[in-house]
Formats: sequence, structure tokens, C-alpha cells
Amino acid sequence: MSVAQTAQSVDLAPAMHIVEEMSPVTSGDIIPLLQRIQGAYGYLPKDVVLKVCEETDLPASRVFGVATFYSQFSLQPQGRHLVRCCKGTACHVRGGQRVLDTLQRTLGVSDGQTTSDMTFSLETVACLGTCFLAPVLTVDDTYYGQVTPDRLKKVLAQYE
Repeated sequence: MSVAQTAQSVDLAPAMHIVEEMSPVTSGDIIPLLQRIQGAYGYLPKDVVLKVCEETDLPASRVFGVATFYSQFSLQPQGRHLVRCCKGTACHVRGGQRVLDTLQRTLGVSDGQTTSDMTFSLETVACLGTCFLAPVLTVDDTYYGQVTPDRLKKVLAQYE
């Protein structure tokens, strides 16, 4: 089965438009190319990436290598909101594990998973760089500091 046949269920038009705008695409363009594709689809659908590789003559092994190396890329559909919970030392010392436990119970997911209603995806990170606010989490690009289990529920309610 060809890439074109397997990609029939995915709209390739946004990806082909991106390739056309960036043309010619070289190996130095892989990260911006993947960023734009993920921006268009919300993640990197395998069939779309394979079709882009076919159209640009980029080796699929190299493109998927980049996509799996950098944590900014996802090969799975993501929730509308990305929740990142810090597991760094300052956050841990100040109750970050309780926040993470509450977060996992409240959302019903573990690290790397997405809620069944596709509202939230959860990631743990080594550090968010705001130790003075510990414990810290982000929802999309918004930082929340000195989070407690009670405050966490109020934060999540804003995004439901």
C-alpha cells in the first residue's frame, strides 16, 4: 500500500501547502517543517509525515528521528490544553508530588497521556525554570506557582 493510499483518511492539504511555502525543503528545515505541520494538525500524523518525506525527498528515518528526539513534538493526538507539572528538586521539596498525584487522580491520566475527552494532555518535566514559585505547573503557556491540590482544581476548572 502506498503512502497516498494510507493517508486517504487524513487531509493532506495543510501539509502540502506548508511544503509548497517552504520549498525547497532541505534537512536543515526539518524542525521548522515539523513545527508548522504540528501547528496545523495539533500533532504529527504518521501518514502526513510520510507523505511530506515522499514529497521533499527527506529520509523518513531522519525526520522521525528528529520528531521523536525533541519533546516539543508529538506523534499522538494531544488534548486542547497541555499541562506540564514540574518534578524538579524545589518543586519536589515543596509538595510537587502531592500536586502531581492530585493532578493524575483529577484528570484520570498518567504522565504522557491525554484525557478521553481530549481536553488535557499531561507531561511531567524535570524543571520549568521558576523554582522560586515551587511547586509549579503550566497549562499551555501560562505558569501557575505555589500550587496546592486545592488550587490545582481551581486552575483546571478555568480550562474545562
